[in-house]
Amino acid sequence: MAGSIEDYALIGDLQTAALVGRDGSVDWLCLPRFDSPACFAGLLGDARHGAWRLAPVGGAECTGRRYRQHSLVLESDWETPEGAVRITDFMPHRDRVPQLVRIVEGLRGEVAIRGELRLRFNHGRVAPWVRRTEHHRVAVAGPDSAWLRVPPGVHTYGQDGATVSEFTVQAGRQVPFVLTWQPSHQHMASRTDPGQALERTVLAWRDWAANCRYAGEWQDAVLRSLITLKALAYEPTGGIVAAPTASLPELIGGRRNWDYRFCWLRDSSMTLSALLRSGFRDEAAAWRKWLLRAIAGDPGDLQTVYGVAGERGLPETVANWLPGYRDSAPVRFGNAAVHQLQLDVYGEVVDTLHLALQAGIPMERQVWSLLRSLMSYLERHWPDPDEGLWEVRGGRRHFVHSKVMSWVAADRAVRMAEATGLPAPVDRWRAMRDQVHADVCANGYHRGRGVFVQHYGGKELDAATLFIVKTGFLPPDDPRVVRTVEAVRTELDHGGFVRRYRTGPDADGLPGSEGAFLACSFWLADALVAIGRRDEARELFTRVVALGNDLGLLSEQWDPAERRQLGNTPQAFTHVALVNSAFALLES
Repeated sequence: MAGSIEDYALIGDLQTAALVGRDGSVDWLCLPRFDSPACFAGLLGDARHGAWRLAPVGGAECTGRRYRQHSLVLESDWETPEGAVRITDFMPHRDRVPQLVRIVEGLRGEVAIRGELRLRFNHGRVAPWVRRTEHHRVAVAGPDSAWLRVPPGVHTYGQDGATVSEFTVQAGRQVPFVLTWQPSHQHMASRTDPGQALERTVLAWRDWAANCRYAGEWQDAVLRSLITLKALAYEPTGGIVAAPTASLPELIGGRRNWDYRFCWLRDSSMTLSALLRSGFRDEAAAWRKWLLRAIAGDPGDLQTVYGVAGERGLPETVANWLPGYRDSAPVRFGNAAVHQLQLDVYGEVVDTLHLALQAGIPMERQVWSLLRSLMSYLERHWPDPDEGLWEVRGGRRHFVHSKVMSWVAADRAVRMAEATGLPAPVDRWRAMRDQVHADVCANGYHRGRGVFVQHYGGKELDAATLFIVKTGFLPPDDPRVVRTVEAVRTELDHGGFVRRYRTGPDADGLPGSEGAFLACSFWLADALVAIGRRDEARELFTRVVALGNDLGLLSEQWDPAERRQLGNTPQAFTHVALVNSAFALLES
């Protein structure tokens, strides 16, 4: 059975990522891209669906783990009665093909090690044919092949569908394994020196992290979040995935299980805002180029989510051969949200273009042309109902957050036109800004309750209404804002943290419940800072950060009753919110 979600560490090569458990098992890895089929899918079942465990013999436990310096190089220490070992796991920044390197190092005494490699291609469904060469064990199935380079002196054999490695390691000795994926019709690529690859990988991450300009109380948490966000960027195109995993449940045993290995415009935009704020401009420039390619064409065909190279077709399917994480079925791959109308993404995109301009990234004419096309569409359609930020499956409504973000689009478009002098229908955009603002204040505000609600005609709350103050839609001292913040804090409380909204078929068309949504707790901290309650904000922020695992990684949600992380992990949305809240507290 897969470990707890917080048991997993992230490693990656800026094109895909793996999850490594505290037990030494790599239980999730998609190759060659984030959104490719997994060759290790044990996370959504067990080792029979693909995993690679490497650990001391005899059930010893990992006694400590850390990332080396500011990198994604994972070091795990193991203490046994016979001695101590360290396993270093990483994925080198890619040259031509993806590689997973695992180095076993003796620290004390002599320790027996056992490795069990079970490759299962196509999301755990296809067992490969395995053959032996002089230095490799080669697994082939259809278009996929994986080459395991075995160090001299390590005995390997096949057992129960696994390639088993058995050896002992003495103090001062290193035993490296390199797993390389490539298309099955190609010959094996040139060998990699594990030691040199390790040095290059650590150096590359350290040099990148040195650009961070946050210097505050939560330096370690912010930098770990930024490294995580960088790890979720697909370097060849500039696209950014929401998470590297699929179908980790929002409630154990529930059906709210979604595939997040794609590029949501909303999540990508928010990620870029956090990176820009922290001093990372190259990622913003690369994402803007990705955006131009991905949404080229009719702005009415804008999707909420794309593949990492801008693919549009992401059909949602059910993998009935996988039992799901802790039997949480169904396991879904692909995402039907690709067909939804979510008007708030227009605001997120335009706001990010505005932030890029403020950061000194020039507004190119082709980007301005794209912005004008997006605004032309939004001018006509902002009054329409949509599925909203939370991608409800119970029908379209007039969500307040979608309207507020439409106002953001008009507001930021006006500001950019005024700053650049580029040609634009500025009077129309100003008129739209005023119209949306009046509409939200008239229809999104429940006069009886004295708060802004989730959608027009309703009375339920939604944590997304906190964006009314985050975006500058209304000033923080407006009584309507203060009452809404107070209502979200009390009525959407879930064990000291914040729900998105109250779930149920009437709310979103889906059965079951979910945990506290961690990004919403950070949003509440931001709102508390804005309305002058910094001490309360700091206390909440500190509590949410403490929910991270021993490596500082946070998933999508938190179960206050069972005290465990839920949902896909690590989640860009959560780490973006952490970074932005840390800056808000620093600047307050």
